[in-house]
Amino acid sequence: MSTSGFNPKAKRSLFVLIGELPGHITDLIKAELAAFLAELSGKAKNMGLGIGLFVVAATFGFFALGVFIALAVIALALVLPLWLSALIVAVALLLIAAILVLIGVGRLKAATATDPNGMAASIRHDVDAFKGVGDYGH
Repeated sequence: MSTSGFNPKAKRSLFVLIGELPGHITDLIKAELAAFLAELSGKAKNMGLGIGLFVVAATFGFFALGVFIALAVIALALVLPLWLSALIVAVALLLIAAILVLIGVGRLKAATATDPNGMAASIRHDVDAFKGVGDYGH
């Protein structure tokens, strides 16, 4: 009857086991950190590849937009003089750009507007309460 390597004389005392515990915890932390870094490295490679593909797609989209603008000028040139069709397309593009700028400025103003009940005011209130100054009402 073999018990697959069990040796009762190899029993270690509780103090020996407790003494080995910090080493085992350190080894476990190192192994977990190595596994985490390996996983993070793989994800970073995939993210880099994905971002690179987005950049290439955006570049192709940018050039396709130029082709569509040229197409609009050529299509208008069939019924109008070429210079007038180019002028109409340019004005339309500038109008679109101006509208987008106005929308963007509005969004930025809304995002940076000071809110009297916002986070900065809340932090100031907490600091004042910590100093013992100001209103303590909830």
